[in-house]
Amino acid sequence: MTVNDWLSARSPAPPAPLAARLRALLGERLEDRPSTAYEEMLSTAESLLRELLAVECAMRDRALDLLAVDALVTYGFEAAAEQPDTLAQRATTAMASIAALATRTPDA
Repeated sequence: MTVNDWLSARSPAPPAPLAARLRALLGERLEDRPSTAYEEMLSTAESLLRELLAVECAMRDRALDLLAVDALVTYGFEAAAEQPDTLAQRATTAMASIAALATRTPDA
């Protein structure tokens, strides 16, 4: 089983354009073990969010990417919930990491 298999098993499935964007963003990470899904999803979400913040993402043409960030974080926590003993620490770490993106200047 792979991250791709894990993602394909989500129900309800995301709309086709969003599913395609998630797979494009995850790229080779889709072939990793599903136990890495949390890390892969959150890392990809943070990278994309960093990019979007740097280019002032409030443009309609970036809407799919904003939805992808949301979906990646949501799926990341769905994966984290499969290991409940790590969930609280992962939530704290993710919240701090994502919040830090908002406080950085584009040059940072």
